[in-house]
Amino acid sequence: MAHKALVALFSMIVAAAPASASNDDPAVMGAPAGSAHTRYCMRVEPFTGSHIETIKCWTREQWAEQGVDVDKEWAKDGVAVRG
Repeated sequence: MAHKALVALFSMIVAAAPASASNDDPAVMGAPAGSAHTRYCMRVEPFTGSHIETIKCWTREQWAEQGVDVDKEWAKDGVAVRG
């Protein structure tokens, strides 16, 4: 009988878990939309020997020139969007 109770309990827990959690992943969503002049501010590696966090604000085109895909990096390094 205890086995059936545990199975029922685990079934309710699994059923209560949000099924759309994977759709809320920021890495999938990418950076917010903007115009060609919108600047995306992201953290970049500090200069050698420095512990000061560096934030750069560039357009998508400028980030692309540096080899950065804003949509892929936004989830971990994105800070702000400036119109």
